[in-house]
Amino acid sequence: MGKPIYLDNSATTPIRNEALEAMIDTYTNVFGNSSSVHAFGQAARKTLEDAREEFADCIGAEAEEVIFTSGGTESDNLAIRGAAMAARNKGNHIITSGTEHHAVLHCCQALEREGFRVTYLPVDSGGIIDLDGLRDTLDEHAILISIMLANNETGTLQPVEEIGRIARERGIIVHSDVVQAAGKMPLDVKDLGVDLLSFSGHKFYGPKGVGALYIRKGTDVIPQLHGGRHERGLRPGTMNIPGIVGMTRALKLATEELEGTRKYLGELKERLAAGIMESIDRVHRNGGIEHSLPNILNMSFEDADGESLLLNLDTMGVAVSTGSACASGSTEPSHVLLAMGIQPRLAQCSLRFSLGRANRREEIDYLINILPEIVKRIRDVAYVSMRVDNQP
Repeated sequence: MGKPIYLDNSATTPIRNEALEAMIDTYTNVFGNSSSVHAFGQAARKTLEDAREEFADCIGAEAEEVIFTSGGTESDNLAIRGAAMAARNKGNHIITSGTEHHAVLHCCQALEREGFRVTYLPVDSGGIIDLDGLRDTLDEHAILISIMLANNETGTLQPVEEIGRIARERGIIVHSDVVQAAGKMPLDVKDLGVDLLSFSGHKFYGPKGVGALYIRKGTDVIPQLHGGRHERGLRPGTMNIPGIVGMTRALKLATEELEGTRKYLGELKERLAAGIMESIDRVHRNGGIEHSLPNILNMSFEDADGESLLLNLDTMGVAVSTGSACASGSTEPSHVLLAMGIQPRLAQCSLRFSLGRANRREEIDYLINILPEIVKRIRDVAYVSMRVDNQP
């Protein structure tokens, strides 16, 4: 293959031309501050509110329920900290899972240091929480449940609709990080039945540095930043209107193209999985097959270090990852795979292939063709090293 192959779309996606063009037009023609009262400011305000309406339409929400942020991490923190602080007089118990993104886990850990109690629900071998276990965990002090819809490392889907029903019966707020799910599966806030949803533009072919938070009407959230009265007083700072416009255009297009995209990516993923399983022995597929996103495939290759696999593939023009981009550089095995019961040594022999709309079948076939030799070479080196280490 002459052109490099990008299979790390869960880390970030290339911005699509339509979103970039919309941003350039906004940068050029709508440069006013949306808080200004003159004509330039009012033009910017209209552009902002039109984008808000369009974003809300994509998820079945009302415009006033959408708050724009700098990305998924800010949205997660505003949702979790903001909702927990607002409900502190009702209780201090937060429930999440052991496979959440670090933006959620680290936020919950910080809240523990501030007097909150957090339960980290276990998951089964497919990465899914047990609903009965969730019910058993809920007590009179429970105020917030935060469970991601789609896992960023395995693509596993959680039963968020059922979680929402369980929470509503008890008056508990539900937040879900849908950063990976947006643009890959249908999202309707009425169907999901949750109170808070986090989005990040660069995961669905929009720009980096912009995101959104859905806040259901009547849900109390305390702002975590202080400044002006932007975004209903919940998120101060001059609005990144070009970024918001680009993100919204990308989400609208992804929503319109969803059915075809899901089918295409699902076919590519299964082609890749089948090709690897047929050509390489001692390979394990991580995460559920039925309940998963169509574009994420996580696999472990016994006795083949994931970092070595990644580097060897990179030299052959293929970009993949060993897990979450936010954990890049860590020598520790994936917390997601460990929570699923995968042994640390095998977890460190894992790769995440995340497909995107630009990928083609011939790219998948190229990867299937070169990967067996790479795995064999790494295993041979590991075997020799083990023999040397075990010599008396």
